[in-house]
Amino acid sequence: MFAEERQQLIVELVAASGRASVTDLAERFSITTETVRRDLAALEIAGTVRRVHGGAVSPERFSTTEESILERTVQRQSEKTRIAEAALALIPQGRSGSVLIDAGSTTEALAEMLAARTAGTGAAGTGAAGAGVPGEVELVVITHALPIAAKLSGESGISLHLLGGKVRGLTQAAVGQSTVEAARRIRPDIAFIGTNGISAAFGLSTPDPEEAAVKAAFVHSARRIVVLADASKLDTETLVQFASLKDLDTVITDTNPSPALAAALADAGVEVVVV
Repeated sequence: MFAEERQQLIVELVAASGRASVTDLAERFSITTETVRRDLAALEIAGTVRRVHGGAVSPERFSTTEESILERTVQRQSEKTRIAEAALALIPQGRSGSVLIDAGSTTEALAEMLAARTAGTGAAGTGAAGAGVPGEVELVVITHALPIAAKLSGESGISLHLLGGKVRGLTQAAVGQSTVEAARRIRPDIAFIGTNGISAAFGLSTPDPEEAAVKAAFVHSARRIVVLADASKLDTETLVQFASLKDLDTVITDTNPSPALAAALADAGVEVVVV
C-alpha cells in the first residue's frame, strides 16, 4: 500500500470514530509506530487530522468542543443501546433502592429503557411521579437532566427526584452551585455517569466547568460509580477533569480500550464491560 493510500484511510478512520491511536493504526496497517507518527505529522500539516497524545483526532475536535444533546442522541445509536442495556441489568427489578442518572445521550437511552421496563411490570400508572400505591416497591431515581426526567415522570414504581439549578441549554441539564450542593446531600446506591472523555492520564473530563462540577459531586456522592462511554470517548481528553480512574467502579463501553487505557483501568481496579 502506498503512503498516500494509507494516509487517506487514516483520515477516514479518524472521521468515522473521532480519533485513532498510534498503536491501533500500526497494527491495522502492519507498520511501525514511527511510520504512523510520520503519517500523522504529514496529515496534520495538510490539516486533515490533529495530533494528540497517543494518536490523532478530527481537526474540528478541541478540548472545548461539545455537541448538543439533540445531536448526540442520533449518533452511534446501536452502540449506545447496547451500553444502556448492560447498564439496565445493574438495576435490580422488584427491589427498592436509589439510582442517579447523569445527563447524556447514553444515560438518556438508559432512562428510556428503565421506563419501558417499569411499564412492562403491569403496574397501573399513577399520573404523578412518586405517587405510587400503598405497599408498592419504588425505585428512587435522581437526575438533573430534563430529558431524563421527562422519560421517567409518571411511571409507577419510580419515585423521581429532579435536582434544580440553572438549566444549560446545550445539555438540557441543571448546573450551578445549587445543583452541586443538592448532589452533595444525597448518597445514591449507584450513579450512572456520562463523560465526554476518558483517558489513562487525565481520567474523566468534560468541556464545561459547571457540568464538570456537577459530575464531580455525583461521583463523590454515590456508593457505586458506573460510567457509560462509547468508543468515541475512549482516549479522549476535554477541558475539565471531574474524576480520576480510581474514583470509578465500572466502565461500560462498546469496544476494547487501547492497551494504555486498559492497563490504567486495571491498575485502578476498574471493571470494564465491553458490549
